[in-house]
Amino acid sequence: MAKINGCLKCLFIFFNVVFAIFGCLMIFGTVKATAYSNQLSAVGSPSLGWSWIFSIGVLGISCLGIYAGCADKELPLKIFACFMAVGMVIMMIFGIVATVARNKMRDNLRSASSELVKPIMDNQEMTALMNELQQTARCCGVVSADDWGDRIPYSCTCQSSSSYRTNAQGGHGCKTKPRGASGPDQIYSQSCADTIIMYVDIFFHVVMGICFGFAVTALLGLLISLLMIHQIKRYDSAGGSSIAMKAY
Repeated sequence: MAKINGCLKCLFIFFNVVFAIFGCLMIFGTVKATAYSNQLSAVGSPSLGWSWIFSIGVLGISCLGIYAGCADKELPLKIFACFMAVGMVIMMIFGIVATVARNKMRDNLRSASSELVKPIMDNQEMTALMNELQQTARCCGVVSADDWGDRIPYSCTCQSSSSYRTNAQGGHGCKTKPRGASGPDQIYSQSCADTIIMYVDIFFHVVMGICFGFAVTALLGLLISLLMIHQIKRYDSAGGSSIAMKAY
C-alpha cells in the first residue's frame, strides 16, 4: 500500500514539473532582458536582481517538490511546505512592489526630460526598438522629437494626408522638424510617452498577475503538501502499530 494517494501524488509532481519549466523560461527571459536593464533603469525600472532570485527560486523549489513527491518522505515535504509558506508571503510582497514600481515608472516617463532619456537614445538596440515603435504608433521621441538631437530618423516621417488628419484626433498630427535638425521635414507631433506607458502598464499588470497567481498557487501547494505529510504520518503510525501487535 502506497503512503500517498496515487492521484494526489501525480498531480503534485505534474504541477511541480510545469513550474520547473516555467522557471527555466523565466531565467531565459531574464537573460534577454538584461541587455536593456541599464537603459530602462534611467526611467525608474526596477533592477533585474529580484528577477534572477525569483526565477532561480521557482526552478529550485519546483525541483525540490518533484523530489519530495517521488521520495514519499516526510522531511522533504516539510521543507517544501515551509518554502510554500514563505513563498506565499514573498509573492504578495512582490505584487505590492510591482504596483509601486509601475506607478513610479509611469510618473517618471510623464515627467522625463530629454537629458534623462539620452542614455536610452544612445543605445543601438533601444534606438532600433524606438524606430519600430515610432512607425507603428505614429509618434516621435520618448518625450519629444528633441530626444533625437539634430538627427531626426525617418521613422518620424509624418505624411500629411487627409486620411491621417482624419484619424489623428486629440493632438496627433504633423509638425515641422526642429530648426537645424536633419531628417524629414514633417514629423509626428505626438511623443511616444503615452504608448510606452501603455506597454509599461500591460507589462506590470502581467507581473502583478504572476505574483498574486503564484501566491495563490503557493497556498494550494502548502495545503497539498500538508495533506501528503498527514497521509505519510498516518501510514507510518498504522505500520508501527501493526508491528507492535505482532511482536506482542
